[in-house]
Amino acid sequence: MLDAETCGEAMQRRDPAFDGVFFVGVKTTGIYCRPVCRARMPRPENITFYPSAAAAERAGHRPCLRCRPETAPFCPAWKGSLATVERALKLIDEGALDHEGVERLADRLGVSARHLSRLFQQHLEASPQEVAKTRRVQRAKRLLNETDLPIPEIAARAGFASPRRMSAAFADIYNRPPSALRPRRRAAQRHVLALHEGGARPPPP
Repeated sequence: MLDAETCGEAMQRRDPAFDGVFFVGVKTTGIYCRPVCRARMPRPENITFYPSAAAAERAGHRPCLRCRPETAPFCPAWKGSLATVERALKLIDEGALDHEGVERLADRLGVSARHLSRLFQQHLEASPQEVAKTRRVQRAKRLLNETDLPIPEIAARAGFASPRRMSAAFADIYNRPPSALRPRRRAAQRHVLALHEGGARPPPP
């Protein structure tokens, strides 16, 4: 994790080079953002820096709906000898923990589950399961924003075992159901299309 002074300066500049390197939790709002967020800059005493989105969520913060942390590039703030963690994150992104446990993931990496969890805690301040949950929610959030797919299909594509599990994860992180996070424009378009397909006319503006 970068030091607080470096993170604070990058946040003041809204430096895109640090986008995805760290996330900013705001104590007064309970929301976490990317360092490039265009929202009003919070007071320094009200912010905490996190090395991952999962760590921010673990601390009780909700994702910002303005800067959309799920669209941040994945760029850990550490490199070098931690190839095991980087490989684990790549496999998690590919769905390694969607239907199997940490033990199986650790076996694929040639380490013990305890050692893998220790590495995640050290460098991401979150467990492999918490990182996987965050990545599933982020995949689902992108699909909600960018497609008109029905909720059950989004749940399946994002790696959730069921739409109910996806709804529970969204309630935990966003405090609202997935359907409430669809862009209003898309919802209105679907409503008009449904009216036309049903042979009815949409109400006048």
